[in-house]
Amino acid sequence: MQEVPPRVFTGRALLGEDLREEDVTITVSGGIITSIEPSSRPAERWIVPAFFNAHTHLGDTVAMDTPAPGSLAELVKPPNGLKHRILAATPRAELVRGMRSSISTMIATGTTGFADFREGGIEGVAALREAAAGLDCHPVIFGREGGEEASEGAGISSVHDVANAEEIVRDARAAGKLVAFHAGERKPDDVDDALAFEPDLLVHCTHATDAQLRRIVDMGIPIAVCPRSNWLLGVAASAAHPPVERVLELGGTLYLGTDNVMFVQPDMLQEMAFAATVYRARPEDILRAAVSGARLAGVSGYLEEGQKANFLVINPQNHNISFSKDIRATIVKRLDSSFICQTVLTMQ
Repeated sequence: MQEVPPRVFTGRALLGEDLREEDVTITVSGGIITSIEPSSRPAERWIVPAFFNAHTHLGDTVAMDTPAPGSLAELVKPPNGLKHRILAATPRAELVRGMRSSISTMIATGTTGFADFREGGIEGVAALREAAAGLDCHPVIFGREGGEEASEGAGISSVHDVANAEEIVRDARAAGKLVAFHAGERKPDDVDDALAFEPDLLVHCTHATDAQLRRIVDMGIPIAVCPRSNWLLGVAASAAHPPVERVLELGGTLYLGTDNVMFVQPDMLQEMAFAATVYRARPEDILRAAVSGARLAGVSGYLEEGQKANFLVINPQNHNISFSKDIRATIVKRLDSSFICQTVLTMQ
C-alpha cells in the first residue's frame, strides 16, 4: 500500500481549548496533527476547529416547516406527537434521503460531527447510519425505542415521558454506553429525576433552577443548549433561558445544538450568531460550545498536537472579513459557508 504523504496547512489558527490566535504551520499525518510550528509567512488563510452539533433530530427533515400549531407536547412528545406520526408514515428511503441531505447541509456549514436522538428503534438507527455512510460527518447516535442496543447510547425524552427509563439506563450502563436526557425544556420538574441517573449529557435545561444548575456543574455533566429551537417553540423569550450566562458563571460545560430539523436548520453558524446576539456571551465561549461536543465522539475537537485532525480552512481574502481584528468574534457572528474552502476530518 502506498504511503500517504503528510499534509501541511499554513495560516492563522485558533489553537487549543483557549482558542489562542497564532500564525502556524500544521502537519497532519495519518489523520493526526503531528506538529504545530510557528510560521513567519503572511497568513492568507484561517485554520479553526470544526463544529460539532451536540443535539439533533435529523429524522425530522421530512417534516421541515410543516404547519404546526399546538403545544410542544403535541408537536414532539413521544409516542404520538405530530413529528412521530409523520415519521411513522414516511417511507424508509425518503427518511434516509432527508437525513442525508441534512448531514450534507451540516458539512457545508462546517460541522464534522453530531449527536442525534434517533427515533424508530433499531431500524431507525440503521437508517441514520445509512444516511451518514460515506459522508465526512461522524454521527454519535442516541437510540430510542429499542435502538439503544444498536447505537452509542440512550437518548431519553423527559424522564416523565418514558415509563421504563430506569431499565433503559441500566441496560445502557451495562453495555458501556452513553446516557442522555432531555430535561428542563418546558419547566424544571424533570431535571432532578434525570440527575438521579447521573447522565453523560443533559439537553436543554432551559428552565433549570439555580440549585439544579449548581448540581449539574458539580456533577460535571455537560448541557447541550439549543437556543433557536427554544425560542421558536415558545419555551424561551429572554436571555435568561436557556441559562447560558449562569452556566458559564458557575464554570459548567456548555455544548451547542440545533435540535429538530422540523423547525430549525441544522446550521451551527446560524446557531452561534443567534446565541452571541441574544445571550451576549463572549465569542470564545460560544465557539467552545460549538466545538466541545466532539467529546461525545471521544475526541477533543481542538487544534493540538497528537489530536485527530478536525478543522476548517477559511478564506478571508476578497471578503470583508479580511478586516477582522478578532477571528473568534468574526467566526461566531459573521461566517457563512461561502468562506469555508476546505474541511479536514478524522473523527474515526
